[in-house]
Amino acid sequence: MDLPKYARIEAERRFLVVTGALPVLSTARFDRIEDRYLEGTRLRLRTQTDPSGGQTFKLCKKYPPHAPNVGPIVNVYLTADEHAALAALPGLGLAKRRYGFTDDGARVVIDVFEGGLEGLVLTEFESTSAEEVARRRPPPWAGREVTDDPFFSGANLAATSRAALARKLAEMVGGDGIEPPTLSV
Repeated sequence: MDLPKYARIEAERRFLVVTGALPVLSTARFDRIEDRYLEGTRLRLRTQTDPSGGQTFKLCKKYPPHAPNVGPIVNVYLTADEHAALAALPGLGLAKRRYGFTDDGARVVIDVFEGGLEGLVLTEFESTSAEEVARRRPPPWAGREVTDDPFFSGANLAATSRAALARKLAEMVGGDGIEPPTLSV
C-alpha cells in the first residue's frame, strides 16, 4: 500500500483495563478529549483540553488499515473557528479523560470514558512500527486485548449505547480467563 501524502503510519494495540491493577489516577494529570466522528466519513474532529484549560483542535483521518492494527493516519491542526465550522456537520461524539504514563520505557495512555460509556476504561500504546508494537509487552493493568475488535473503535463507541456496551462486555466473559469489566445499565 502506498502511504497517502502527508500521512504517517500508526501501529497500535488496545486493551480493556483491569481496574484493580490501575495506577492511581485521582492525582494524575489528564487531558479531556472530546471526539466527534463525522457522519459518512473516516474523519474525526478532536478537542483536547489540558489541565490549564488550553485547547488543541485537530481533524484526523484514519485510512483503512493495511494490517489489523496498522494503517496510515493524518492530522490537521485547526483554529477554534475552523473547528466550530466543522463541528456543525452531522456526527456522533464521545468524551474521555486521557492519562499518559511511561511503562517499560514507552508511552502508554489510559482512556477513562464519560457519559453513556462511563465505566469503560481502555489502555493503548502506539508506534510507527508494527514490529515494535507486536514486541511490546502490555502494561500490568492491561486485560483482554481488543485491538482487532471493531466494536472498540472510537467511531463505533461514539454510536454505542450504554446497554449495547454492557451486552458486549457480558458476551466477552470466559474463554481466555480474563474477565472484562461489568457495567450496570
